[in-house]
Amino acid sequence: QVQLVESGGGLVQAGGSLRLFCAASGSIGGIAAMGWYRQAPGKQRDLVATISNSGGTTYADSVLGRFTISRDGTKNTVYLLMNSLKPEDTAVYYCNTKFFLLGDYWGQGTQVTVSS
Repeated sequence: QVQLVESGGGLVQAGGSLRLFCAASGSIGGIAAMGWYRQAPGKQRDLVATISNSGGTTYADSVLGRFTISRDGTKNTVYLLMNSLKPEDTAVYYCNTKFFLLGDYWGQGTQVTVSS
């Protein structure tokens, strides 16, 4: 059984930083990619950043230059360092893991709130 455990959300003032953490555990096999998505109230879930098992990264235009995704392949963990946070970054952030054999799994979500 696969588990994705997230942590690191919270309340921060605009301009501040937060670091999100997600660890995959269980009978997971190989991981193709890990990433973060976010969903604000009343909006769809959108991609924030992804990182492949070869280290390739993608970012949403809105976070480029402010957020950095990284991964520890030996520990099946993914991190999201968020700098220069803005109120519009407020959302529930979800960890996503794409397994070669199992497909997509989602974490339970962690709330990030940026006050102005």
